[in-house]
Amino acid sequence: MFPLKDNIPTDRTPYLTIVFIVINVLAYFLLQRGGILSGPSDSGVIDYGAIPYEITHPGEQCEVIRDGRAIQCGEGIGGTATILTLLTSMFMHGSLLHLGGNMLFLWIFGNNVEDSMGHVKFAVFYLLGGIAALLAQTAIDVDAAVPTIGASGAVAAVLGGYILLYPRARVVTVIFIIFFFTILELPAMLVLGLWFLLQLFYGAAEAANPAGGGGGVAYFAHIGGFVFGLLLIKLFASRKKDYTVPPKSPVH
Repeated sequence: MFPLKDNIPTDRTPYLTIVFIVINVLAYFLLQRGGILSGPSDSGVIDYGAIPYEITHPGEQCEVIRDGRAIQCGEGIGGTATILTLLTSMFMHGSLLHLGGNMLFLWIFGNNVEDSMGHVKFAVFYLLGGIAALLAQTAIDVDAAVPTIGASGAVAAVLGGYILLYPRARVVTVIFIIFFFTILELPAMLVLGLWFLLQLFYGAAEAANPAGGGGGVAYFAHIGGFVFGLLLIKLFASRKKDYTVPPKSPVH
């Protein structure tokens, strides 16, 4: 499933959602120097990604060795301060597809969540959701030396908040069936609920078989961010829009 748009209008321009999208795009192309067909360098991912080992071993850091084929962690190794990577990692991406997918979800669902709480509270909610997601991923393997990057943890927090704020919303979605596709308007509860169930399924499979690698996807970051959104959205959202579609007026 590939969402295109929802049916919830906004009253306020989602400035912070736009700002976060712009920062992510600029970070990918300018800071990471990622390309259209090629991803960013491994050294940049190490410097600005959140590495569980660095988080759980204060004062120790990791770096790329052996021509980029391995990561070494320990004391006295240079790198970006760990506390900073909790923030910078949220704006790093591994490929243009990774970036595009996260930004699409952020735009579709973030504008309504921002509308429900205002700009400042949305910024706090988004950043805290991203940090919660990173800590959830870290808790699964505290000694992992694999950097976690991407906005998906923070976006997952937005999705968790959205599903509680607008459970009866509908989302225009592209459905792919082998070589064919169709476009349907589906309940947001179905689209986001299925997405979360898939994260739980793949996360459980990864936990049961750590050697499988999980395909490089931080499923527990997604789960942690989504749960954060579910639990804390009511503390941030100050209003919920009445989005009931009025009946059509008779034609005269």
